[in-house]
Amino acid sequence: MARIYSAATKTFRDISQDAPESFGPDIVWLDLLNPSVNEEDFYERMLGIDLPLREEMKSIEPSSRLYRENGTLFMTATIISKADTTEPEAAGLSFILKGKLFITIRYSEPKSIGIFSSHLIRHADEFTDGCSVFGGLLEAIVERTAEVLERITADADAISTTIFSVEATQGEDAHSRILKKIAFLQNLMAKIRDSLVTLGRVTHFSGLLDVIKDNHALDEQIKSVDHDIRSLSDQASFLSSSIGFLLNASLGLINIEQNGIIKFFSVVAVVFLPPTLIASIYGMNFKWMPELDWHWGYPMAIAMMVASAVGPYAWFKFKRWF
Repeated sequence: MARIYSAATKTFRDISQDAPESFGPDIVWLDLLNPSVNEEDFYERMLGIDLPLREEMKSIEPSSRLYRENGTLFMTATIISKADTTEPEAAGLSFILKGKLFITIRYSEPKSIGIFSSHLIRHADEFTDGCSVFGGLLEAIVERTAEVLERITADADAISTTIFSVEATQGEDAHSRILKKIAFLQNLMAKIRDSLVTLGRVTHFSGLLDVIKDNHALDEQIKSVDHDIRSLSDQASFLSSSIGFLLNASLGLINIEQNGIIKFFSVVAVVFLPPTLIASIYGMNFKWMPELDWHWGYPMAIAMMVASAVGPYAWFKFKRWF
């Protein structure tokens, strides 16, 4: 599906995949979402450029993600999508600047694009060409990433409170929920850090280009976005360390609880071992056993079993092993 934004009408218009169409110079943003082969071929012929395919967008080499060809700038970054769900994704998003036309190619629907589209309609006078749309979209993506990091910080604080609350962490189900939540946050953090690295490359690359430098306002905006990305990268590194600490703390507390359970059963086994030995001895059917004829033989055996159980227990308590 293709969506175009006109600086003249200040509106978006959807174009069907089955019937792509040409557009005039008033169009400043062409947004391609899951483009079909027919769309790719049509817009490549119309624009006179080779659009990066989905497989090419997955390349990790900077030279394959950031390049200039026949005066057209190609930049690809990794963007977080579905961050509010249980299955967040990190998908490639290509930015293409061809003169005053800005083109995006994507195979996911990050929330930041929807947010920026609404902002674009409300403040249409600020976005008169593709470069200004590019700068505004970059800023929206970074702001959305900051929101996700703030949510992760809040979730990590909640997990920290839960982990160190004795009442809240008792039981296997509680530990399982905590570990699953930590694993989810760590997975999301890995995707965010990858996204920030690629966004940083895009801002560095675009900031060196004449088309950006010649526009003072846009140049300052790109520099501001680059500064925000560096700040978010530092915060992401700190959060990753905090999440790693929460994982180690959670596993440590689980080990302590398991050690306590093992210690309990070990003490119980040792306490009942001597009485069992005594009962086994006097359960033997020997012909000659003097205690069988004693009047106090049975009470003596019971007393010996109690003493042999209390003795080890008292010793464990004295040594503070239990």
